[in-house]
Amino acid sequence: METVWFVLVALMLAGYVVLDGFDLGAGALHLIAARTDEERRLVLGSIGPVWDGNEVWLLAAGGTLFYAFPLLYASSFSGFYLPLNMVLWLLVLRAIGIEFRAHLANGLWRDFFDGVFSLASLLLIVLFGAALGNVIRGVPLGADHYFFVPLWTDFRTGPQPGALDWYTVLCAVVTIAIIAQHGALYLILKTSGELNRRLRTIANILLPAVVALTAASLWASVGVRAELLDNYRATPAGWIIPVLVAAALIGIFRFTRSGREREAFLSSCVFILTMLVGAAFALYPVLLPSSGDPTLSLTIHNAAAGARSLSVGLGWWSAGMAVAIGYFVLVYSLFKGKVHLHSNGHL
Repeated sequence: METVWFVLVALMLAGYVVLDGFDLGAGALHLIAARTDEERRLVLGSIGPVWDGNEVWLLAAGGTLFYAFPLLYASSFSGFYLPLNMVLWLLVLRAIGIEFRAHLANGLWRDFFDGVFSLASLLLIVLFGAALGNVIRGVPLGADHYFFVPLWTDFRTGPQPGALDWYTVLCAVVTIAIIAQHGALYLILKTSGELNRRLRTIANILLPAVVALTAASLWASVGVRAELLDNYRATPAGWIIPVLVAAALIGIFRFTRSGREREAFLSSCVFILTMLVGAAFALYPVLLPSSGDPTLSLTIHNAAAGARSLSVGLGWWSAGMAVAIGYFVLVYSLFKGKVHLHSNGHL
């Protein structure tokens, strides 16, 4: 049951990154790609029906983590107290930027909240990328499985690192490139005209950066934690994951160039999903590695709830997920297609 819940939590987090990733990417590109008020309304209209629903997956994943691996939940929230509070405030500011923008028909008012929305989206991407880097690199867990990391120290990895060092900053930069491209491909799917052409240019510029940064991050990850390759050596079937990553990148390139917008966006979804699945596969059965003594790492065995709780909870989780998936299928079906501004000014 511990392995089942590890897979479920990993998939829920990956699903959050795929779904909320494109509207975070849209936010990061908001001030770059959209140059007029009409274009910015189109960007917001593209994500408007789904952005708040996408964020629910983060809450659901957090609730699932609390239920299945309570020690990991407690340890993470204690050690990453400051970064997690920053995430909460940025989520609030991002929602304020979206919702308050249209309250006054004033250019300065709209520009201010456009800036709030875009900056909050970009900083969230940075924090999420750095958080993934911390999980892969490891944190200074004590004998009681709790830890504390300052925001930064000397920017070196080691037994007592900061939340930000050269490796986690690299992970943040990689995440910015990937999520920005993901957002661009989604907006290409939802828009037309000059905005669409500008987004195609941005996506074509970002793709080489994504390829180079992805390769650099994989090399750096193995350098920081060599045991990440152990599961791949023990289970050769796992090498299908990097093959799928490469295939997804090729798909993004080919489908973007040929104008197959839906296929290009779906390739981006597969790329992000397989990258995160690959990271989870490499870490298993570890949930949060120790940067010092490996025996202090949190694993699916020492951090899990009781076996009976996990068994009973699986039924409730399945029922809840069935309802959530049905809702998302309905919403995305109702709001499929391109977004346009009508002559009366409405979307």
